[in-house]
Amino acid sequence: MQDYDSYLKTARAAAEAAALVLREAAAAGPRGVRTKSDHTPVTDADFAAEKVIVERLREDCPEHEIWSEESGAGRTDAEWLWLVDPLDGTRSYVRGTPFFSTQIALMHRGQVVVGVSAAPLFDEMVWAVRGGGAWLNGEPIQVSDAGGLRDATLSTGNLRSLARSKAGWQGLASLVDRVERVRGYGDFCHYHMLARGALDVVLESDVGILDVAALSLVVEEAGGRVTQLDGRSLGLESTDIIATNGRLHDSVLRVLSGSRP
Repeated sequence: MQDYDSYLKTARAAAEAAALVLREAAAAGPRGVRTKSDHTPVTDADFAAEKVIVERLREDCPEHEIWSEESGAGRTDAEWLWLVDPLDGTRSYVRGTPFFSTQIALMHRGQVVVGVSAAPLFDEMVWAVRGGGAWLNGEPIQVSDAGGLRDATLSTGNLRSLARSKAGWQGLASLVDRVERVRGYGDFCHYHMLARGALDVVLESDVGILDVAALSLVVEEAGGRVTQLDGRSLGLESTDIIATNGRLHDSVLRVLSGSRP
């Protein structure tokens, strides 16, 4: 099996450097806020965090391609491709809430093999290497053992496209009716909680692979399962996601598709 530990070390160091930048930026308050062409905000902190991450990746892995949120994509068909969102949750950062993070993942031949998610204001860093389990601040984590939807807690986020789809909205309504509790933790937070067993199902639309690549590997290595809403595997073009503790996944997909669990 390929040894990815050196790449994990690089990713963690890059995330730690970005966390220092983001803590200082949060203490000072958002600066240089502007709106991108896709109508999402970007700030000076996004670019500052991206700079320290990319510098570290290029220093340690000069032969690798990088796709980063603000500077764009390298060759996405490259053998080694870093996926970077330096400040995931910019809206939260701008509004003064702590639900933002840094997301760094490494793909090897199209498969995510390293993932790091760092939430600086929560003092949380989760990480995973394919085949090596999932970790939170150095301690191993695993998903819950909930086996039925009636025992499950669902967390949702970014549901705009589902709301515009009659079938998707009805499927979500059916799922809400079947689970025990529904919350909306959003951003990195509900994936961290899922991976450590604090909730059981995460559903989001209107996301991009940079938002969820690292988190998907963490969930999988914690014993969970991750797909698109239609059950297909995540890819570079994915825009929605279902992440579960694994045991509930097929039931969730059946409910969303209009079938009974």
